[in-house]
Amino acid sequence: MIKLNQVIVVEGKYDKIKLDSFLDALIITTDGFNIYKNKEKINIIKKLAKKHGVIILTDSDVAGFKIRNYISNCLLSDISKEKIINIYIPQVFGKEKRKSQPSKENLLGVEGISKEIIIKALKNSGVLSKQEINNNKKITKIDFFEDGLIGRENSKARRDKIKKELDLPAYLSTNALLEVLNKIYLYQEYKNFLKKILY
Repeated sequence: MIKLNQVIVVEGKYDKIKLDSFLDALIITTDGFNIYKNKEKINIIKKLAKKHGVIILTDSDVAGFKIRNYISNCLLSDISKEKIINIYIPQVFGKEKRKSQPSKENLLGVEGISKEIIIKALKNSGVLSKQEINNNKKITKIDFFEDGLIGRENSKARRDKIKKELDLPAYLSTNALLEVLNKIYLYQEYKNFLKKILY
């Protein structure tokens, strides 16, 4: 079992069951879009996040991103950005075993993704890394521009290549990609990574 101090927020009870099988952590479900009208649950997440930090792990479909953004926006009014950790699973096509039909976008949710992929996503976010990188030079939007990841004709294709290499969802915004890269890499490691996959 992997012990995590942060509270983990997932969409449904089957996501929670999946994570409970290998994570020792407090896991809260949003019950899908019901979180939009459940102020009490949002307040519980806020209270726990203030103390321990929060990991948001929703599906990598449109609905999952809407729920993720809603929770993040609710929390940011009371909690510093550093306390909110977004974990992204890759977009894998398929259908969960318990379902008779695939999802609208034909993508697996957290419950259908393998334990190994989820652990890799946790490692990629820096949650399982003991390395402290707070004093390290941060990757910025200026770096993204200089590295051709924004502001150029082929910038989107270059960002997509990075997302694919890191098993990140295609819906990931440029700002979220920047946040993920800062969690995974020290500055020079980021530069070496780009050289390896883009040049």
